[in-house]
Amino acid sequence: MKRLLPLLISLMLSSALSAQVIISLVLGDALNTDKVEFGLAGGMSRSYITDISTSEGLNSFDLGFYFHIHLMKTSYLSTGVHVKSNVGAKGMPVYPLGDAAFDTIYQGGSLTKKIPCFYVPILFHQRFNNRWYAEIGPQLGLIYKTVDIFETSKLDGDLTYTRDVLDEYKRIDAGLMVGAGYKFQKTIKSMSAGASYYYGLVNVSNNPDYTIKNSAFYFFIRIPIGAGPQPE
Repeated sequence: MKRLLPLLISLMLSSALSAQVIISLVLGDALNTDKVEFGLAGGMSRSYITDISTSEGLNSFDLGFYFHIHLMKTSYLSTGVHVKSNVGAKGMPVYPLGDAAFDTIYQGGSLTKKIPCFYVPILFHQRFNNRWYAEIGPQLGLIYKTVDIFETSKLDGDLTYTRDVLDEYKRIDAGLMVGAGYKFQKTIKSMSAGASYYYGLVNVSNNPDYTIKNSAFYFFIRIPIGAGPQPE
């Protein structure tokens, strides 16, 4: 536990950790026990802002770690942290900033809202024949950075402007997650692949003129780390 606490703090303070860095920090048999499965989780996501009809899905790369804690028989508590995870959307019309020259250049352009967030799922994880599994439960998020990206194709080239808008957002996101997956081996701890859907219930916008609720599809692979040979 003395090694685990500094590890969790260091992971939460960084949004761009590579898989190699995470492995070097967490590698070790101590985190895998008879009752706990620990590993890396990574994949792709496509996020949406459900209350802005003009928005389109935003693709992102996701990386983090997970814990499966045995409860009883084939039931587990599935949790962890999405260390590198973005929600948001793209394809929205730009809004004026009150600068005549800027507004003229970017008029008719495209806006992307990118909302990096640490997500912690707390899911009930049920396995079937130790191959297939289903998960459901709440997911909590901590928003630590938000940007609006203005893009336009004018003046014989592509122009991009990034605006920090963290003050326009609340820090906490929360919602429901449901998912399913398949274990590659019929053992207690093995690599698996799956998909899940997150539906945000919290309006994370501080602007009273519009509502921002996040949602996302996740496609992931989970790899146990430090787990020895396991029985079926």
